[in-house]
Amino acid sequence: MIFAALPAKVYDDPTQSLNWLMPKPGELIYGGLASLVIFYALYKFGWPAAKKALEARTAGIQKELDDSAAAQVQADADATNIRRALGDIASERIKLLAEADAQAATILAEGRARITAELADIEARAAGELLAARGRLGEELRAEISHLSGVATTEAVRAAMDDRTQQELVDNFIAKVGASR
Repeated sequence: MIFAALPAKVYDDPTQSLNWLMPKPGELIYGGLASLVIFYALYKFGWPAAKKALEARTAGIQKELDDSAAAQVQADADATNIRRALGDIASERIKLLAEADAQAATILAEGRARITAELADIEARAAGELLAARGRLGEELRAEISHLSGVATTEAVRAAMDDRTQQELVDNFIAKVGASR
């Protein structure tokens, strides 16, 4: 036994324990009972709360893992769609460029046809205006020649006539005008 090997003075001093490793028997009993009460209270009240908190944390972590897995699946699907769309974009680009080239060729052909028609119309109008200008020019030239010949004739007659011949012509004119009335 442990207590039998101790000297007698240890039993007399209340501040000394029976063994350097073991506390006094009263402290051992009361400390042991208090520890059992604390352990029982922790087991009864603390363990369920800790278990519940750990389960909630585990569920939260599991939810985050599930969400991240779903996000990864969605990201992979989006990446696949983007890669597919990128291929579609390239083919769509080629298609749009072909359509644009066809439209440009059509517009160019229509523009050339319209310009050719407008040029023919302008040439026809210019030819008509040229003929009209020639006609006007000929008439103006005839009128100018008639005017100049009248002036020249008047000057030639005046230069060729003397005063007496001129007086006779004026008298004859007056006589004819008076006789016609």
